Amino acid sequence: MPDNQELAPDTPGSDRQEQAQEKEQPRRRQARGERRIAQLLEAAAHVFCTTGYTAASTNAIAREAGVSPGTLYQFFPNKEAIAIELGDRLMHRMRETYGEALAPVDPATPLEEAVGAAVDRFIAFNCDHPVFFALMHGPDIPGRISEEHDALHATLLARVTDLLSSLLPDTADPADLARTAQMCLGMYKAGLELVLGHEGAEREAYVQELKNALVRYLEPLVGARLGTPARAGA
Repeated sequence: MPDNQELAPDTPGSDRQEQAQEKEQPRRRQARGERRIAQLLEAAAHVFCTTGYTAASTNAIAREAGVSPGTLYQFFPNKEAIAIELGDRLMHRMRETYGEALAPVDPATPLEEAVGAAVDRFIAFNCDHPVFFALMHGPDIPGRISEEHDALHATLLARVTDLLSSLLPDTADPADLARTAQMCLGMYKAGLELVLGHEGAEREAYVQELKNALVRYLEPLVGARLGTPARAGA
């Protein structure tokens, strides 16, 4: 056999190499596609925050992403599809955030600390993702986002109610608990809009005012229960 004879293309070693290459190509294309989608969503978040959802356009999003409109349409058919994908991802992260922020509170935890920890987590999320507020509270958000946000709000309200029921064991009336939970959420949302409207030291001042308002509202209801170490054998 001549020394320079090439390996036959149908040998087992050659087949395995070709199969590996065929599997690798879709993975690379998928990774490139995910990076492009992330790039487009980041650009959309900036545009939605700057102009609002209604005034935003796919051309503006493509321009912000540094791609052609044709490239954008390879991944999203329209502005609504972009907003829905962005909203879905943000709501998933928001559910993780309130799961951590509204965990059961140790009775030895002072009320100020309990409220402060929850507010800090929610504020941090919204400051890191300002488009969440712009999308969820805009006047013309897509119907699917509105429906999912309503479901998220209902779940969040239930979690706040459960947390309050452990803090306010003497409040047996479910209507009273639900009303208190609604008030807490309403105060938080009003404060959040003020927080996001400011930056730097002024933003921090509004965060503290929000915490103070919630503590002063809850303090007469909670009383001395929080911040009091449990008695041995109790």
